[in-house]
Amino acid sequence: MKGEASGSVVLSETTEEMAVERIGEATHVVFKRGARGNALSAGLVETLLEAVRTAATDGSRLLTFRGIGANFCTGFDLADLQSQEESDLVLRFIRIEQLLQELHHASVETTAFAHGRVFGAGADLFCACDRRVAAPGTTFRFPGIRFGVVLGTRRLAHRVGADAAQDILFAGRELTTEAAERAGMVTKVVPQSDWPQFETDALAAAAAIDADASRLARARLRPDTREGDMFALVASVSEPGLKQRMIDYRDSTRPARAAPIAARNPGT
Repeated sequence: MKGEASGSVVLSETTEEMAVERIGEATHVVFKRGARGNALSAGLVETLLEAVRTAATDGSRLLTFRGIGANFCTGFDLADLQSQEESDLVLRFIRIEQLLQELHHASVETTAFAHGRVFGAGADLFCACDRRVAAPGTTFRFPGIRFGVVLGTRRLAHRVGADAAQDILFAGRELTTEAAERAGMVTKVVPQSDWPQFETDALAAAAAIDADASRLARARLRPDTREGDMFALVASVSEPGLKQRMIDYRDSTRPARAAPIAARNPGT
């Protein structure tokens, strides 16, 4: 539902899966699938993609992401795998990659506020943002390579370096907040009670810079690897048996999860 609101609220839109609120020069996105760990359904990805594209063109100077419930975002929604055709899964991954590319190359300042579990495509979304804030106790994991999907790899390397990215991806285990901060994945550890002030400061910092200068500088700071990244993703998800690999992975992780990585090296 769209419409004008009182005060400084310019736009408010709510669906069953996501809420978007524009207040002044800030656009706030809240994932509402708390019962499903805010996992990325096909519909949520489409709504997110629209929100990112709108914020990048409507004069917003800050775009933020949060999730309700116990977790920020637990990645690709695996709940309906049995009913999905393999071609449906391929398209869903392509749309997620398009979302991540739009977010990483957006002309607006972006900030993700993470808590709980941040897994898979949810961790890729987190890494695609400029400011990556985590509450104490947040954990991160990139399991896609375990079922043959190459998603977000170069963006992770852009954040933490190629060697650290390889360690994180190939270890396949959770990273603690501290390990993720040491690696450069998390830019700041902030208790959730302090997020509103951090957000206020981030908006002030973004608004203090000329919008055109900010857009030009951001374009120079991000190597444009979109074509190669999409090629790598499509090549990986086009391998026959994607659906069964995902089912096998899902089933193998149900009994228990390994303890989060807390050592100095985030990949060990």
